[in-house]
Amino acid sequence: MSYPEYLKYPEPRYHGTKGEVSASFRPANTPPDISPPGGSTHYLATNDSTGGEFGLYKVELGARSAGARTHFHKAMSESFYILSGELELYNGERWVTGREGDFLYVPVGGLHAFKNTTDEPTSMLLLFSPGAPREEYFERVAEMTQRGGETLKQFRIRHDSYFTEDFEHGAE
Repeated sequence: MSYPEYLKYPEPRYHGTKGEVSASFRPANTPPDISPPGGSTHYLATNDSTGGEFGLYKVELGARSAGARTHFHKAMSESFYILSGELELYNGERWVTGREGDFLYVPVGGLHAFKNTTDEPTSMLLLFSPGAPREEYFERVAEMTQRGGETLKQFRIRHDSYFTEDFEHGAE
C-alpha cells in the first residue's frame, strides 16, 4: 500500500517536549457502574476522563432486552463493537445481526437502533465521539421512560438523543 508523502494530522494540543504521566487504567474486574434490570453498563472512559474527546462504555444486555428504538444524534457519532453474543442493529435502512467482532459506525445524524432478540445475553462496546456526559442518560433512562410523554422527550433531547417516535405526527 502506498501512502501520500504528506499526511494531515490534527493540530497538536500537547506542546511539551518530554511527555507526561497522565494515563489511567481500569482493571477488567471493576464492577459495573450501573446495573439496571436486564443488563449493566461499565463507564470505561467518560467525557470527563477524556477531556471530551470520546466516551467508551461496555454495555451488557440480558436476553430479550429491548435496547433502544430508532434515533439519531446531532452532536456525536456512535459506534458499536460486539464483544459476545448477537445483537440486532438497525443501520438506518435495515436490521442486521451483529456477532462477536462485528462493528457498526453511525455518523452524526445517522438513524440507528439496537435490541437483543435472542435468549442469550450480549455484550458490546459503545463509543461516542466527541465525548458527551452520557452517564446521566444511562442512569435515568429507565425512570424517564416510565414517566413517558413530554418529560421523556425533553430528557432525550437534553442528551442529544432524537427518537423518531418523539417527532411522528400525533406523538406526545
